[in-house]
Amino acid sequence: MEDLFAARSQMALSLGFHIIFACIGMVMPFFMATSHYKYLKTGNPLYKDLTKAWSKGVAIFFVTGAVSGTMLSFELGLLWPEFMLHAGPIFGMPFSLEGTAFFIEAIALGFFLYGWDRFKPWFHWFTGVVVGVSGLASGILVVAANGWMNSPSGFEYVEGKFLNIDPVAALFNEAWFTQALHMTLAAFTATGFAVAGIHAYMILKGKYIDFHRKAFTIAILFGAVAALLQPISGDISAKDIAVRQPAKLAAMEAHFETSKAAPLIIGGIPDEEAKEVNYAIEIPGALSFLAHGDFEAEVIGLDQFPEEHHPPVAVVHYAFQIMVGLGMILVGLSLLYFFSTWKKKNWQAQSWFLWLFVLATPLGFIALEAGWTVTEVGRQPWIIYEIMLTKDAVTPIPGIKYSFFIFTAIYVSLAGIVSFLLYRQIKAVPATLAQKTMANVES
Repeated sequence: MEDLFAARSQMALSLGFHIIFACIGMVMPFFMATSHYKYLKTGNPLYKDLTKAWSKGVAIFFVTGAVSGTMLSFELGLLWPEFMLHAGPIFGMPFSLEGTAFFIEAIALGFFLYGWDRFKPWFHWFTGVVVGVSGLASGILVVAANGWMNSPSGFEYVEGKFLNIDPVAALFNEAWFTQALHMTLAAFTATGFAVAGIHAYMILKGKYIDFHRKAFTIAILFGAVAALLQPISGDISAKDIAVRQPAKLAAMEAHFETSKAAPLIIGGIPDEEAKEVNYAIEIPGALSFLAHGDFEAEVIGLDQFPEEHHPPVAVVHYAFQIMVGLGMILVGLSLLYFFSTWKKKNWQAQSWFLWLFVLATPLGFIALEAGWTVTEVGRQPWIIYEIMLTKDAVTPIPGIKYSFFIFTAIYVSLAGIVSFLLYRQIKAVPATLAQKTMANVES
């Protein structure tokens, strides 16, 4: 295994694990705060039980996200020292602000977890809101740093040197808004459907249905609204990428030749040697319209770039197809949920309806991983787009493959531990409710 491939694989593995923990940690506090709000407004103790149950999950993912995020920060310096030498002073501010948001989140989470019956009710609720807001801010700031890699700004590049650095301009680069919007909606969609799917399964088991139905409703409302907004965000992102990173868009669509009235390709198997796509469904002019708002517009193909600067077309294309395909399935489920709420409320108690959401539990996170693959692999071979090649940024220290194997073992262990803790937590909820039920009966 070559050192460059090992370094890239280690970063891919680390990001792939961290993004799941981070997204759940960003979104779950809002579920928790919503349930807490419902408890304060209605006095229904089931909402209090739900808030406490979710808060324990938030704590698990917060700790896990902190550990995996810390490992990532070390990896940036250890694996990509040339990149950090130049990029660190430029986008150091977003990372420092992210650290501030993280500390605020940690303090607020401590207040929330240990504030029951110690703080005034509405101040206690507010600390939960701060957990969510600071976690969301933390995620957006990290995405802004990634956006800078896709759209470098805030400096002048003269004879291989980075001069006249402006950290604010680097923070608010041209990619930060579209990436942050798309990522935030993806996090809410993935987490909403995952949590809803878990509670739908518990409803099917037939125990404490009222508790799990309340949880399902809160989670799916967040997830479904985000899923319906995601295509709008995707359209904004596509139009932005068409201008800033045309090679990435060309790889996403396996668009090998520059053409007007370019077709949108659905599915297909790219042949990078023959520069064609086999077995694809083509919609005439649709790619031109999606990229530029005009069915006759010219869309730049990979033929406009040197072959050594082409992204891996097959990987990017397949990842993009998976992301869009799964996203459309979740949009369909969202419409089904809102239609059932409006016209067919009885559907929500039927097993076929609940099984659809159970089966959809992992789909949002698969789409999320596919989307990050498009973002990161689609930028290759650049680590800083059109300024620094990835191969020029990797550490010269040999033996990176051993580091990759060690980190793989760490992340697999971490995933196993988190899965065990979550399983134990989910299993403990019915026991807690049963104890309360017995206490109420005896009283």
